[in-house]
Amino acid sequence: MKAEDFFKYIFIDEYSATPKYLQLSNSIIAAVENGNFKKEDILPSINELSYVLEISRDTAEKGYRYLKKRSVIVSVPGKGFYIANTNFKKQIKVFLLFNKLSAHKKIIYDSFVSALGDDVSIDFYIYNNDFALFKKLIQNKHTDYTHYIIIPHFVEGGENAHEIINTLPANKLIILDKKAGSKINPCSSIYENFEKDIYGALTDAKEALMKYQTLKIIFPEKSYFSKDIINGFRQFCQQYAFNHAIVKNIQTETISTGEVYINLMEDDLVILIERIISLGLKIGQDVGVISYNETPLKKLLLNGITTVSTDFKWMGTMAAELVKKSPSSPSDIEVPFYLTLRSSL
Repeated sequence: MKAEDFFKYIFIDEYSATPKYLQLSNSIIAAVENGNFKKEDILPSINELSYVLEISRDTAEKGYRYLKKRSVIVSVPGKGFYIANTNFKKQIKVFLLFNKLSAHKKIIYDSFVSALGDDVSIDFYIYNNDFALFKKLIQNKHTDYTHYIIIPHFVEGGENAHEIINTLPANKLIILDKKAGSKINPCSSIYENFEKDIYGALTDAKEALMKYQTLKIIFPEKSYFSKDIINGFRQFCQQYAFNHAIVKNIQTETISTGEVYINLMEDDLVILIERIISLGLKIGQDVGVISYNETPLKKLLLNGITTVSTDFKWMGTMAAELVKKSPSSPSDIEVPFYLTLRSSL
């Protein structure tokens, strides 16, 4: 096989969050599966890979080591690397598209990868809540994937996201973190029930909330969070006669004794805590704090921050189960949601 033929089938995508050594090895495996590379075909040297693909020698070596571990290639001292095995089952190939990489999104990713195991190719992309980048990544995909898993959250500009999502094959699509919606072709989803979840969590926390007079939720004007959260929050406050307010900017909000603040964004939590402390108020006594999304740090911060949180590990594991089962009809799976009471309330 000529070197120029080899590089027709090898792709390194600078937009991808998948490590380059895995992109290299997954491309070679795909070429073997598709019959482009044959048994005993010689592969480019480490130096050639590094030069042509503009990757480091360490990356090229790591990619070849991974393939040797999986018995796809062998190396012969003084001669180079060869395709050793073409007799393996077709790989699961996943296009994984997250809106951001936060602590809880990493939990989803880690549990998803762990539940799927090693015999899987994952191209992982992050679009930072930017609809234009979301659209570009989907339109520019160059591989025929067995599954597409996406989290479609946008700060702005996503009104017509369904048109882009509907270009993906619905029978291979899994939407995470929200329901697909009526405008999207019938597909599987693993979703949060935002309105019900916040209402249920606050109801569970009602006894602890009774020592406060006012509940405030910090919901920035430009936010990718579902407005169903506000609906559930208002429903709880009205039913149990709490004064309540929607705070768009915590930096300018007046903070007083007898208030509980519910934050969704991690940056807002930092600002909120700094301001409460600077006013000489005690968290959990004068002012209550509830934070969205459980993380290890919140267990320790200020003797523990009360959280309301989706079971992100469960979400990732269930996504992997859907991939492995490939159900013939769409599945809608609601993710568990938990309140964890700590001293901040």
